[in-house]
Amino acid sequence: MIPDLLRSLAPQVLAALARRYGDFDACEDAVQEALLAASQQWPASGIPDHPKGWLITTASRRRIEQLRSDVARQRREEAVASQPDPAPVSGVDDTLTLLLLCCHPSLTRPSQVALTLRAVGGLTTGEIARAFLVPESTIGQRISRAKRSLRGERFVPPSPDRLSSVLQVLYLIFTEGHTASSGDVLNRVDLTTEAIRLARQLHASLPEDGEVTGLLALMLLTEARRPARVSETGALVPLARQDRSRWTASFILEGVSLITKALSSAPVGPYQLQAAIAAVHDEAPTAEETDWAEILTLYDLLRVVAPGPMVTLNRVVAFAQVNGPSAGLAELAAAAADPALAAHHRVDAVRAHLLESSGDVEGAREAYAAAARRTLSLPEQAYLQSRAAALADR
Repeated sequence: MIPDLLRSLAPQVLAALARRYGDFDACEDAVQEALLAASQQWPASGIPDHPKGWLITTASRRRIEQLRSDVARQRREEAVASQPDPAPVSGVDDTLTLLLLCCHPSLTRPSQVALTLRAVGGLTTGEIARAFLVPESTIGQRISRAKRSLRGERFVPPSPDRLSSVLQVLYLIFTEGHTASSGDVLNRVDLTTEAIRLARQLHASLPEDGEVTGLLALMLLTEARRPARVSETGALVPLARQDRSRWTASFILEGVSLITKALSSAPVGPYQLQAAIAAVHDEAPTAEETDWAEILTLYDLLRVVAPGPMVTLNRVVAFAQVNGPSAGLAELAAAAADPALAAHHRVDAVRAHLLESSGDVEGAREAYAAAARRTLSLPEQAYLQSRAAALADR
């Protein structure tokens, strides 16, 4: 319980310190010391009545100690040290503020996203790297450079030009939570819940923004299917075989309402198109009744508006549903030429499905096995291995 509480409070505490003292890197160090102190003291003394306030007060004192030890910052030290105790703790949730502040205009877009995922989302460097489909060392360098760039920087109120970075960050946090890129669980509900919470806050501030609305709708429509994605034994259940009665109807209703309004009142963007695709899936009574022609049309639009490797791969699936597995395999061969997809396990998984649908049992078995070897998600690995084993028995 204590580790979960500390994880949820960490970004709020960091936001409060960064806004009060500036110097992101130093504030993060102070917060880490406060978290360590809490993890050592709370199990014995109990969780304080106001844990967030305790952490902010402790981290603030650590930051003051840092300032006092820094001779080069004598003036700043005197200004802060003249206050015997930190200012009263606000009850406002600063998580969203921290997310916006991390998208500082002095940082490059990749650095903004990587730093925010680390500070707000709590993702590891490896998880962020897999979300970006780039080496872990690259993400580590981005985060280090971002911290150096923000050293001594006092944050200013967020501006609209940071919105696109914020949306990308929220989407990546949600995606990592929806299908964890590694480990023994398929879903990380803490991440999807946090992403939806922040998206709701952002939507409340910008209700007329079509892409903010589209992102919230996409999250809700995707999260609606989570209860049916894992069987009672913990095995992954593909979309076509899910028990749709287990889907969260309230999320579907809310998501469909949001995306319907956004598409009719705002310029179309990538998050709205993805939400529209999710809505087609969620509104189909059965997998067989899914309107794949509409989904393919939406992917064709998405490929123009926001091209990318995963868009290409998902479009291949829709294309095969409309035009048949052989045509889909030809499209997949062209898509796999993209270096970002060449070694991705989902390419092998899609190939396996299409080969199985076309009657090539041995080819499908080999592709399922290859996909299983490449994924770091144990639930996905188990599912892919089970498919390969089932085909071996034919």
